[in-house]
Amino acid sequence: MRFHLPKGVARAGTLAAALALPLTLVAPAQADPDPRRLAGSVKAQPVVRHLEAFQRIADANGGTRASGTPGYDASRDYVADKLRKAGYKVTIQSFEFPFFIENSTATMARISPNPRTYAPPPDGSSVGEFATMTYSGAGDVTATLQNVDLLLPPPAAPGSTSGCEAADFAGFTPGNIALIQRGGCDFRVKAENAQAAGAVGVIIFNEGQEGRTATVQGTLGEPTVTIPVVGASFEVGADLAAATTVVRLATDTESEIRTTSNVIADSRSGDPGKVVMFGAHLDSVTAGPGINDNGTGSAGILETALLVAKLPTVNKLRFAWWGAEELNLIGSEHYVANLAPAELAKIKMYLNFDMIGSPNYAYKIYDGDDSDATGEPAGPPGSDEIEATFERYFDTLRLPHGGTDFDGRSDYGPFIAAGIPSGGLFTGAEGVKTEEEARQYGGTAGVAYDPCYHRDCDTIANVSTEALLVNTGAIVHSAVTYAYDRSLPGATAARAGAPLRAHGEAGAGHHHAITR
Repeated sequence: MRFHLPKGVARAGTLAAALALPLTLVAPAQADPDPRRLAGSVKAQPVVRHLEAFQRIADANGGTRASGTPGYDASRDYVADKLRKAGYKVTIQSFEFPFFIENSTATMARISPNPRTYAPPPDGSSVGEFATMTYSGAGDVTATLQNVDLLLPPPAAPGSTSGCEAADFAGFTPGNIALIQRGGCDFRVKAENAQAAGAVGVIIFNEGQEGRTATVQGTLGEPTVTIPVVGASFEVGADLAAATTVVRLATDTESEIRTTSNVIADSRSGDPGKVVMFGAHLDSVTAGPGINDNGTGSAGILETALLVAKLPTVNKLRFAWWGAEELNLIGSEHYVANLAPAELAKIKMYLNFDMIGSPNYAYKIYDGDDSDATGEPAGPPGSDEIEATFERYFDTLRLPHGGTDFDGRSDYGPFIAAGIPSGGLFTGAEGVKTEEEARQYGGTAGVAYDPCYHRDCDTIANVSTEALLVNTGAIVHSAVTYAYDRSLPGATAARAGAPLRAHGEAGAGHHHAITR
């Protein structure tokens, strides 16, 4: 992979040479540290050491660092120990969450008529014809499939309410498998109604309109259903609905309530009424060690915290490592929901770092001002200034960069919903690099930014050290900039009593399962 750093940077292995270039910033007070100097001191080796530690932890704990497993607890202890030794006030915030793991690949097969085995669930490199719902129960059943209030052919606009009411199951034969169409209510409601009617399994297929035909990769939200539940494409669902069909459905899962935690670290100095917050999720998926997703973001903010630990900052710095992000942002949601309004008001900005070392990377800055006019609207007031700070950093390095939408895929979501100015960096997940991006950043067009996304091959070999170095420098630069900023972006914006804003539906790109 080609990488476009100025030659002095590539030879030295640091950002110092490039950051010596002229940089147009609001000048810090004379006694304040220079963000460029500290960002230029970042070296790849210490950040990689954190990744090596996460890899060792995964190797010693069944290949995973997922929340609710010993691998996560060991990752939490590693981070907390480093922070305590550096002088931070560290809080371990424990919370219960619904744990889920799929122990082996599910099976869905038509037994009659015309026997056929459907392509199995996604492994990160492809999407199958069906996928086990998160929090599905376990079981291996063979039974007659029974249609439940289907709209076939589908209407032009989404309108199905299949399975949303108990009345939809009038006449349902206990012991059958329910075939249900997406739409109208949460998947959990559909599955619970089916289970109450005596179904031994559930297949929920996509509704059929444009943009609603692919395999449903969904979540039931919590472990309330004990029977197998899978999502399927519209094509598969319509095919199964066409005749009296006998289907085998087998899922091997565990769903239960477990305890995990967030790690929160506050600097000893700085105004406690003006908190600048940095976050990255610490957990992996159960399928792998999660070194790019999100060992890289976790390592980047950890090394930043260590580098700035002794600075006598004007504003208080707070660093957070979130648990259970991979199960739909549970850790960050818990943190925001449990802060008193007065404490929440002290957080003047939140910066998020999720996957900052993708092997086929692109440099993506969250689009705080909606200048890309794509997807969700602009972030809360002040988000545009955060975006501009990151843009100046990349411009100084003479590196290309692009925008990425605030679409609800990562832990900025709860902060944006609370009206807090937000920003951050991302290098791409399962999305595919374009020809234009390949010309800008190098790498391979037509291939995922991270081909090992949510797979067991997301190891330390799955990381671009160059992208990790550049992005960690950006985190340090932003930390020092905002640690001494006397007029923080959005600090004067009215937030008291503002309604929470839902920002995007998790699941569009950096994938989290959809709920309905």
